[in-house]
Order: sequence, then structure tokens, then C-alpha cells
Amino acid sequence: MRKISDTIARLAALHARSAGELSGAESGQNRLRPLNEFGFNPGALKGSCYVPKNLPDSCPLVVVLHGCTQTAAGYDHHSGWSRLADEAGFALLYPEQQRGNNPNLCFNWFIPGDTQRHSGEVASIRQMIERVVLAHSLDRARVFVSGLSAGGAMAASMLATYPEVFAGGAIIAGLAHGSATNVPEAFDRMRGHGLPLEMQLQRSLREASDHDGPWPKLSIWQGTDDRTVAPCNAEALAAQWRGVHHLSEEPASTRVSGALTRHVWRKASGEAIIEVNMIAGMGHGAPVTADLGTAGPFMLDVGISSTREIAAFWGVSNLEGQLRPQASEHPSSKAWSPRAGQPGKALAPQPTAVPRPRSPAPEPSGAQKTIEDALRAAGLMR
Repeated sequence: MRKISDTIARLAALHARSAGELSGAESGQNRLRPLNEFGFNPGALKGSCYVPKNLPDSCPLVVVLHGCTQTAAGYDHHSGWSRLADEAGFALLYPEQQRGNNPNLCFNWFIPGDTQRHSGEVASIRQMIERVVLAHSLDRARVFVSGLSAGGAMAASMLATYPEVFAGGAIIAGLAHGSATNVPEAFDRMRGHGLPLEMQLQRSLREASDHDGPWPKLSIWQGTDDRTVAPCNAEALAAQWRGVHHLSEEPASTRVSGALTRHVWRKASGEAIIEVNMIAGMGHGAPVTADLGTAGPFMLDVGISSTREIAAFWGVSNLEGQLRPQASEHPSSKAWSPRAGQPGKALAPQPTAVPRPRSPAPEPSGAQKTIEDALRAAGLMR
């Protein structure tokens, strides 16, 4: 077991790295409106929404979950979601974390009370969805959720706990539902250590609700040089969701376009149901482009707009992403790692994808107080 001093050292490093990072819309205009009176709000979250002018009834709803140190307005400004909503005609909901829940504004994806159906933060987000759908006469059959990092992990929990609500999801540099249930596990899973077996991940998904299908489709995005969330977490997500969709280990097709490698799993009808998008050389963040969003902390201009590509995958945008071909892709080769697909086999990280351990800090005095202060400073304790 890791020494507690090492854990505290890494908590302190995380807090230092997060200082001064994205906290608002910066120089951009806040296009979101506050969402009030959406329920009893057991997770004590805030919410904002964006509804284009003259939006007709029965349009889609996209729910967007920001990452740590970010705000709803800041994430919207950099990702370009509201600009795409104007182009394509859909509504947006932005749940937002409060510092009283998490000092670094992370959604609490590793706390069971916040990731169980009808409980905590997932229940608050569900209440927001209901409020927005009713207020704007939106299409219940076309509700989608996307998130980055901690928001991606919480998006995974929304898809798991309320699968009947969503037609699709997108997880950017996130983690599988149920992969961690406490702070030490959260750090280990982010580093790619101790990931649950595939069968355990699939059981966590099935036990999160009594839903028996149909299940949401899923787009997964990950940078190969991510030193915050190890790339093997993308494999874990794909493995977790292949079970409910009855898909084989190997993808049906793989396409390489520049830095992007896209692995696609399809239903018998040919519809793409799971995709994993690996971006070579990209670190921790959401891929954006200047034509729709703008670069910022954890919003990385790598020539690929995850916003536009995700919307095209879901079918809510009429503008096909330039990397999403109309024709069929090439049959898959062995580029996809088989480590994620064997029942009962651990999802081990690739050594080059996992950050090196930090040097241990000196043992603290007043152990209990020091531990709690470190956890609060890192935003991992209420």
C-alpha cells in the first residue's frame, strides 16, 4: 500500500497545478442563463442553460459537465457548444459544481452517495434535465450528456444510473462508473493502477439501475500523453459498455487520420454504437478548434473539435465533422489493445502512459489533521 506521505505529496502537487487555472468565461461573453427551482437538489449543484432563439418544440437536449477548476460559462466559451447549438438547433444544460461541495469545483465522481441513482449529484442533474425538458418542450428521446475529466467521470455515472434518460453520451479524459469509491482509489484509477476487472466494470454498470435496454451509444475521447488520467481508462470505459451492447472485444473498424485514431464498434444494423478516439501526443483536456471554440487550460487546440465530432456521432448536428467519413471505414486491425476485452483479465496500464510517481514528502506530524487538510486542499474532501 502506498505510504500516506506519498499520497499527501501528490495531493499537494495537484492543488498547486490547479491554481490559477480556468475559472470562468475569461474574455468571452457568458451566454448561459441561470436555472432556478429545478427540484430539491440533493447534490447542492447550480445549473445554467442555453436555448437558441426561436428553437422549435421537440429539439434535442445536450447536458455538458465541466472539469475541475472550470465553470459552466468558461467551459462553454472554450468548447463552443452554444455556438454549435445555434447552428444545429438544440438546447444546452450546464450543471455546475459549487465550492461548498468541492473546493476545486470537481464533480464528486468518486463518492458513492453522489453517484447512486436518486442520490446526491446525479439526482440533482436528473432534476435539472426534467426541468429543462418540460420548460422548453424538448424531445425526451434525444437527451445526451458529455463531460471532461471529473465531468467525464460524472457523465459516465449519469449514463449508468439513468440510462433510460439518455440516447447517447461522450466522455473526454474520464473514468468508468464505479471504478473508484474513495479518495485513494480515485488517485490510483486516474494513474491507471488497480482498475477493476472487465466483469466487475460491467456488473457495476448493470447494477446501477434496473434498466434492461436499449442502452445509450457512447463516444470516448482520450489523449495518449495524458498524465492526469491514464489512457487505459478509455479502454476500461469501452470494456464496461461493450457488455450491455453485446459487442465483441475487437472493434468493427479502425480509421487513422493524422493524430486521431478512431476505433468503432457497430450494431448488427451497421450503426456505430461505441467509438474510442485516441489523439496521439495530446495531454489532459478536451480537443477544440479555433473555428468553433478557443484554447485554454484543459481545452487543447489540436486541430480536432470534439464538440463538433461528438454532435455528429449523436446525430444532433447536420454538420458532419471533417474526420467522420460518409463511407465505411477500413476493417479493424490489431491496433486495439486486447487487454480490455478478456473477461476476468485486469485492465493494466501501458507503462509509457502512466506518470512517474512523485518523490515522497517527509512524514507529516499531526497525521489526521494533515491528511484532512491535504484532501480538502486538493478538492477531494468536503
